[in-house]
Amino acid sequence: MGLLRFVVDSEEILKDWPEVYHGYLAGPDGRIFPSRMEVEGNVLGCRRNTSESGKFHIAWPVAGHGRLLLCTGSLPERQEPYVLALELARGKIVQLRDQASQWELSGLRIPVDYYDLLKQAQAHFRQAVLEDDLGRMCEMASQAIVNACDAAQELGQAYSRQALASRQQRYPHLPAILGIELEYAAPHENWSLITSPFNSACLRLNWKEVEPQEGDYSWELTDQQLEWCESRKMVVRAGPLLDFGPGGLPGWLAPWEHDPFNLQSFICDFIETAMLRYQGRVRLWEIATRFNTGGALKLPEDQRLALLARVLDIARQVDEESQLILRVDQPWGDYMAKGQHRLSPIQTVDALVRSGVGLSGANLEIAVGYQPASTQHRDLLDFSRLIDLWGGLGIPLHVTLSCPSAGIADLETTTETGVDPRLWKNGPSESEQADWATQIMQLLIAKPAVVGVTWKHLNDATPHSLPHSGLWDAQSQPKEIFQRLKKLNS
Repeated sequence: MGLLRFVVDSEEILKDWPEVYHGYLAGPDGRIFPSRMEVEGNVLGCRRNTSESGKFHIAWPVAGHGRLLLCTGSLPERQEPYVLALELARGKIVQLRDQASQWELSGLRIPVDYYDLLKQAQAHFRQAVLEDDLGRMCEMASQAIVNACDAAQELGQAYSRQALASRQQRYPHLPAILGIELEYAAPHENWSLITSPFNSACLRLNWKEVEPQEGDYSWELTDQQLEWCESRKMVVRAGPLLDFGPGGLPGWLAPWEHDPFNLQSFICDFIETAMLRYQGRVRLWEIATRFNTGGALKLPEDQRLALLARVLDIARQVDEESQLILRVDQPWGDYMAKGQHRLSPIQTVDALVRSGVGLSGANLEIAVGYQPASTQHRDLLDFSRLIDLWGGLGIPLHVTLSCPSAGIADLETTTETGVDPRLWKNGPSESEQADWATQIMQLLIAKPAVVGVTWKHLNDATPHSLPHSGLWDAQSQPKEIFQRLKKLNS
């Protein structure tokens, strides 16, 4: 077993740092090792099954940025523990310089403010390296991290502005569709506001809800949503038809859990029924979600993959002209640190692409600020690298985003998901939600591989899966994020 050890300046920091137990190690190629965190005094240990060098990832409190996921450089094992703050600062500065160099070679005009912040980060890092006192060393390293994260923000925003301006020179309109998920909401008179920022909508069409009892279908909500979208000439996406997450499939399937043949028959029958019902009206089908993380009916990973390949094949036979996409849960693959999965998210999708089953694209779902299971908070550079990585598959990318605007209880939430108020610099609020959404959306739209960006849900006043993530509040009044997205589209 391999073990990397890190020291922090005092045990006090651990009392307000629950994220420490979610740290993990990854290889230089990004492969995440099954990892287990150990804490003894002010020393952290990250244990995994290999002794290879690795990059340690952990959410770190950064002044002005909240709790960002940072990583060290590639570190070998050694007897003496590393100083965590120092190694995180080193890793962030290296990432900054590498990314700036790549973008500069591609023609990006690097802003002067970036260089000033980078110099400050390097100066504080040098002071930290020369310090003998652990407390003073960690203080200087923490300041270097703040400067480096400020520089990353400046660099990421400069890329977004310039790359988006370049794309808009070639396209008369926004170069990617902006969409909204309607979730459980029925059409309302205030829906007329939707078409201002959005030109696409995702209909709620989930097997568990459409067929709660075998043979008993309920299409009313989907029919209403589709009719409304058609009357506004919006681009329509429907799904996800299948949810392979915990409790995501109809309960009446449980007796067939260990019968792959009949299970496949039931699933394919529903896929065929749903697609034939809306054939010619829906051109973009989201076939499945959470297939990479799993949990439904305790299906093993290989069985899920084989089942999904068969489902995609059937869907393609039903409608040869429609686009078939899959929604990828937690696309960075942080969940792999638990050691319960063999394939990373991108390996899973790549296997399906290579199998020739007619996959038309992938939808990366990024939900930040929730607990217990969500994507960890990352900066613009990490988002950029994620899209570049997935763009290598050669298929169009969609991205679905969400984050909360409040930390209080949400009575309309249909799941047990809660808000993690610790991630944001000032706690969750409408302004934090709007700032994060507009910055990330602008970056995503600037990426040629991204063909569509969708917000997770519309209205906090109607039932929804993630608390306080709507564009409208519990009184159906537009939040600040809605106004920002209108400006972005214009």
